Amino acid sequence: MIQRFIELGEGYSDLYELLDIAERAAGRISQFVALHSAGGTSCAVILHPTETGSFQPIYVCREGIPNPYQKENERFRMFQQAAASAGKPLIELEVKPSSQFAEKTLYYQYLIGILRLNHYLRPL
Repeated sequence: MIQRFIELGEGYSDLYELLDIAERAAGRISQFVALHSAGGTSCAVILHPTETGSFQPIYVCREGIPNPYQKENERFRMFQQAAASAGKPLIELEVKPSSQFAEKTLYYQYLIGILRLNHYLRPL
């Protein structure tokens, strides 16, 4: 199985695209995830794997939203509402910021490891 982050942007107007993907793929949604760090909050939607090819996309807006526990914001409320509308709980995790990694690829591998360890993603 291939599990891959697909970065839509850094959470400003890209969050609207993430919410649209979640709405259009409502039947495929596995999880709504908020990854909080010192760099901001990343909002992600994990879809179920495709039947053909076993590809599991994780759409993400990386660290573009202020941490809602430090500063309330409307974008995070919209993400919470999308999870509630889809009937899915919002999973919130504290992670390292992407700035601590030399490459974004390493950062996303780190996040996939965390999601697998917590059983939010299937093991390979």
